[in-house]
Formats: sequence, structure tokens, C-alpha cells
Amino acid sequence: MDIVYFDLETQRTANDAGGWDKKAAMGMTVGATYSTGAGRYTVYGEDRVHDLVGQLQRADLVVGFNVINFDYEVLMGYTVIDLAHSVPTLDLMVSLEEKIGHRIGLDSVAQSTIGCGKTADGLDAIKWWRQGRKVEVARYCCFDVKVTRLVHEHGMANGEVFYHDRLGRKQRVGVDWSRPARERAAA
Repeated sequence: MDIVYFDLETQRTANDAGGWDKKAAMGMTVGATYSTGAGRYTVYGEDRVHDLVGQLQRADLVVGFNVINFDYEVLMGYTVIDLAHSVPTLDLMVSLEEKIGHRIGLDSVAQSTIGCGKTADGLDAIKWWRQGRKVEVARYCCFDVKVTRLVHEHGMANGEVFYHDRLGRKQRVGVDWSRPARERAAA
């Protein structure tokens, strides 16, 4: 079974693109994947976005954090393929939101679950891209993929992950990520 962990970074902020409803206009700087089948990371520049889409389509399961309502929407600027409805996807943010009743960030889950979090944020990546620091953007994106993978693997192995609530208290949430699931965005 080939699980593909996935994340991407954008060229523009939502404000630059004209609002959050225009994610397809945000443009991809880099996309990164980790394939359990191949046992390696792959970084895709905008010039290879169709190769990235192809890898996602071939995966037995794509795992990401906010991929359905963000990353896939950004990719819609490059393809007519509705990835959210055609690719078996486990969006960890959607799964956790269903359990706890509100959205939560990857950093909170990662820090609480595996003791390691994100190294920056998407706005930093946009700034670095504009400064020509493309390698730094690719490293950051790959690290987010690694963090997502470690959180997912922990959830699969232990049936639980942790997060810090709005008051800073560590909370446990049970998860059933032990088998592939087809999660879809709400209609």
C-alpha cells in the first residue's frame, strides 16, 4: 500500500489572490510528498505540478493536514481533476475537527503528540520564496510533510493524538486512522 503524505506552499497570500475563495489563484511554489511505497521524499516545483497531481492520483491513500479545503483547492489552478472527490484522502485536520468540534493547527497537534512542531508558517514560506530562498521553502515544506507523517503514524499505532486546547491544557483525542478512509469535503 502506497500512502503519500503531501503538503504544498503558495506564491501568494489569500489577500494577494483576492480572498480565501480564490485559492486556485494563489499559485504553488513547491509541493512535497513522502511515499511509503518508494520510501522517499519528492519535491515538485510549479513546472512539475502535473507530476505531483499524477502521484496523488496513483496513491492508495493521500494523507495531509487541511489538504481537502486548501492544498487541493490551490491545485485546482493547474488541473480540472477534482482531487477532493477522486483521490482517497485522509485529511487529519478534518478528522480532528469532527472529533473536537473546531479546527486545530498542525503545530498544536504535533507539539503535543510527538514533541516536535512546525519550523515556520506559510507566510514565512511566501516571504522566503519572494526573496529567492527556494531551497529553504522546499526544506520547510518537506518538514511539514514529515511532521504530518509522524502524527499520522502515532495516531495509527496508538489510536490517539494530543493537542493543546484554547486554555493551553493538553487534551487527548481518540482517532481511528488504522485503515484507509475516504474523507471528502462537505458538499
